[in-house]
Amino acid sequence: MRAMNIAATGMLAQQTNVEVIANNIANQNTTGFKRQRAEFQDLLYQTERRAGAQSSDTGTIVPVGVQIGIGVKTAAVYRVTTQGNLTTTSNPLDVAIQGRGFFQILQPDGTTAYTRAGSFQLSPTGQVVTADGFTVQPGITVPQNTVAISINASGQVQAQVAGQTAPQTVGQFQLANFPNEAGLEALGNNLFLETPASGQPITGNPTSIGFGSLNQGLLETSNVDIVSEITNLITAQRAYEMNSKVIQTTDQMMTSLNQIQ
Repeated sequence: MRAMNIAATGMLAQQTNVEVIANNIANQNTTGFKRQRAEFQDLLYQTERRAGAQSSDTGTIVPVGVQIGIGVKTAAVYRVTTQGNLTTTSNPLDVAIQGRGFFQILQPDGTTAYTRAGSFQLSPTGQVVTADGFTVQPGITVPQNTVAISINASGQVQAQVAGQTAPQTVGQFQLANFPNEAGLEALGNNLFLETPASGQPITGNPTSIGFGSLNQGLLETSNVDIVSEITNLITAQRAYEMNSKVIQTTDQMMTSLNQIQ
């Protein structure tokens, strides 16, 4: 019986579905996190009678045919890149992106990673860095004795230095866009890498055409809708149980067959 193997693929698919949902729920409070969605495709079909084949010498054809599917497979785990909510922190180095774009982060190996998490800090030398100490690109250095930092919607960074009347411009945030944001490779630590699927990054200043704006003192929350995730979790659980029921039923049918004397 093929039903047992078919149901087994269904259970594996729903296991993957539950794992994706669990990761979404676990990251509901992760800054800039984008929820994921498992997508599935049917497997190959075994054709026992081909549709359109001639059924007689007079030219009549089979209108439907017989094709038996052999299960399901995971086609993709798609990242949903919709905007998350903005929450106020009042921290001058917390920056949220409203709209499209990623911050550019220089990694220790010299490669550039990308993130939506704008919870930045200052290094011992005054550079704007991530929580792991990675430099935000292009490099922005805040002078010593700075008493206030201002970041406008266009990404311009100004520092008010003690003893000076006028603030001085110390740097400019730039954002990167990708033709296919869902094609980025997740590294963990809120970082992504460019891939052939994502396309090459296009950089520009915030508020320019195609780029979002910056909001100082705010952070973008995850776009996880906990109610939807719980609903999806229940649906996946029921689907898993139904596939396991198919296996039980198939086993009972095979037992009945073996008992025939």
